[in-house]
Amino acid sequence: MVKPLTQSPVSLYLYIITNNKKYIMSYTEEVGNKLNNLLTKSYDAEAGYKKAAEKVSNTGLKNFFNNRAQDRYNFGHEIKEEVRSFGQEVDKGTSFTADAHRAWMDIKAAFTTDNDEAVLEEAIRGEKASVETYNEVLAETTLPSSTRTILEQQRNSIQNALNEVKTLEEWA
Repeated sequence: MVKPLTQSPVSLYLYIITNNKKYIMSYTEEVGNKLNNLLTKSYDAEAGYKKAAEKVSNTGLKNFFNNRAQDRYNFGHEIKEEVRSFGQEVDKGTSFTADAHRAWMDIKAAFTTDNDEAVLEEAIRGEKASVETYNEVLAETTLPSSTRTILEQQRNSIQNALNEVKTLEEWA
């Protein structure tokens, strides 16, 4: 037996839209938080690469680190735009953990005879962690396609840099 509608089709439609809007708002906040986390890590990596470029003596490594710092700066702007497109606030600044890591790089470099190699090793470690972080976010099955495309391109760029490190190890 079919029961008659107790609500008009218009009010039923508004109810569905309202519920859908609430879902989209919480989804947007969740995606915004994940992107802000990546944004902070991008700031961290940019600062880390600038610090690494200051610490090494080899010109090839200096150029590599400066180029990677610029990439991370660009990544940050792409992520900021994506966060804003969800109507979310953009986080600013580096994290305490990364600030401590850069301080550790300073200490390690001060006590290491091969400064270039030590800095390169720390950069490799940081990039591996970055790839893992991107993979975790990309595992989210409900990411919008625009977000997924940006993050895949950024992750692939980081992975390519890791592959390039094999030739850089010869310079260190």
